[in-house]
Amino acid sequence: MTSDTLDFERFRLAASTATLADEPAARDHADLVEFRMDLAEDPLDQLADYDGDLPLLCTNRPTWEGGEADDDGRLDALEAASEHDAVAAIDVEIAAIEDGAQPTLDYAHEHDAAVVASVHDFEGTPESEQLARLLARAAAAGDVGKLAVTAETREETLRLLSITHAMTREGATVATMAMGEVGAHTRAVAPGYGSKIGYAPVDPSDATAPGQYDLETLAELVESLSGE
Repeated sequence: MTSDTLDFERFRLAASTATLADEPAARDHADLVEFRMDLAEDPLDQLADYDGDLPLLCTNRPTWEGGEADDDGRLDALEAASEHDAVAAIDVEIAAIEDGAQPTLDYAHEHDAAVVASVHDFEGTPESEQLARLLARAAAAGDVGKLAVTAETREETLRLLSITHAMTREGATVATMAMGEVGAHTRAVAPGYGSKIGYAPVDPSDATAPGQYDLETLAELVESLSGE
């Protein structure tokens, strides 16, 4: 497999895991594997040994955005990951990009890996204007702009879906979801509004974000609700 076998012109379902040995269990339902390097043991060794069928999206989430990676060497590890043929994309936070991580994006692109530029709000859901600004910044910074917020009301989920729809109509490539119990359904319906990536664990006990469905359930819901 080579990394150029995957694009984000249509919805892609990612199976999130810190163990690439989970890949065979994801094949029936996922389009790719999100490899959480920050949660993994010996992530670069796992990548070197990987011989699975699914392409990889490598995430090395820092502590300041909900992950477990220290800043020291974090971006270097993502660059090393992008060298692997199986790595179709890496995830880099827009805060890091705007703070000088552009060389990591350039390095990934030189190795035919796309960039998911992400931003996460674990406290709530901004108002519509701020949501639009955040998503626009993410979409401009990467090949896919990812925005994950935390919803406490149905109105907040509607704001997120509306912005997703509007930006998709404008030609942006985005991935959106609302974390938490109230926002869980957005993971299933957002693809119908244009979201290009969804995330789910193979095993629900291994969820990496609040409100995630298990992989099989999300695959079935997306297919039923959006026709993907």
